Amino acid sequence: MNQSAITKSAIIEKYRKDFPATESLFIDFGGCVIETRVNNSQLLADLNNYFKEFLVDTDKGDILITAHECPVADLGLEYTVKQPDPGKTKIKEEFHNLPDGRVVYKRLTGMLFVFGGEDNIAIGPCIENSNQVINFINNRFIEYKLNNGCFLGHAAGVIENGRGIAMAGFSGMGKSTLALHLMSRGTTFVSNDRVMAEDNGDSLTMYGVAKQPRINPGTALNNPDLSCIVTREDKERFLAMPKEELWELEHKYDALIDECYGKNKFILKAPLSGLVILNWKRDNSETTVNIVDPKERKDLLPAFMKGTGLFYRPDSPEKESDPDVDAYADFLSKTTLIEISGGVDFDKAADACLKFMKDGSI
Repeated sequence: MNQSAITKSAIIEKYRKDFPATESLFIDFGGCVIETRVNNSQLLADLNNYFKEFLVDTDKGDILITAHECPVADLGLEYTVKQPDPGKTKIKEEFHNLPDGRVVYKRLTGMLFVFGGEDNIAIGPCIENSNQVINFINNRFIEYKLNNGCFLGHAAGVIENGRGIAMAGFSGMGKSTLALHLMSRGTTFVSNDRVMAEDNGDSLTMYGVAKQPRINPGTALNNPDLSCIVTREDKERFLAMPKEELWELEHKYDALIDECYGKNKFILKAPLSGLVILNWKRDNSETTVNIVDPKERKDLLPAFMKGTGLFYRPDSPEKESDPDVDAYADFLSKTTLIEISGGVDFDKAADACLKFMKDGSI
């Protein structure tokens, strides 16, 4: 078939006919409801368990996704390679832009994701790669919020006393670790790795992503609320490692919020009262906490700025370019920007965040 004749609509029609998806779950992402319809009961159970805190009883969604467990498919398309991120070499994704959408092909798993707008589809070995289906669902919400004018941030988020705070940091600074320290001290979770920030005129709102934290062994072993997810054998092995080696270890655990911290401790919408930038070092210097002006400290903002990536398809040409640092500086002037520098001290950082969420001061 002529590639120009292949459309998102035609792909969706074919696979929904060949592999009918009849079982649904509805997920409420802070006011945007996504219906995910599947053709396999195991996949349905996996998704229900992962998104259980956000399921709603309805029969109508704002966005539809169907996920079809089936053999790896060949759509007859020529793909463009997505070059690896800086510092990485393995090619994982390829893509093809359609007249009415985009296809992303995952090289390592054979999964295909076809998307754009309110109708989307996942095709391939979905059960084996349910994490990719979960990411696809979350990315549809991210796309929805970005197309409605939100800025994308690479940050974790929590809320307490009606004041939300996002935490960003340059690579390896520990934003998720700090968020989980705050969870152990009574806050409510908003997001682990991405926030969409919305301008409300004189203030900002952040929307989280319904993705459970994935943590390294060092984070798990240093937080009593999380140590339960590490097996006894792994715990003994990790504790025998040098501290630096443990923190750099490429090994991740899923830390489900409801299992580690209890029910009703994960929401997806909160005021963005403050943004913390972790800009510290692993040395013995004193940890310092300061409120700074984003327009004067643009050097900090790339820690929060996040490119939209391959799974975002803008709904208008003006959204094809990501906002620049000046746009982020203007945008973030409507919240409080806090820099934490000096030596790493998660307890002191958590104290500062809790004080800010209590009364707005540091």
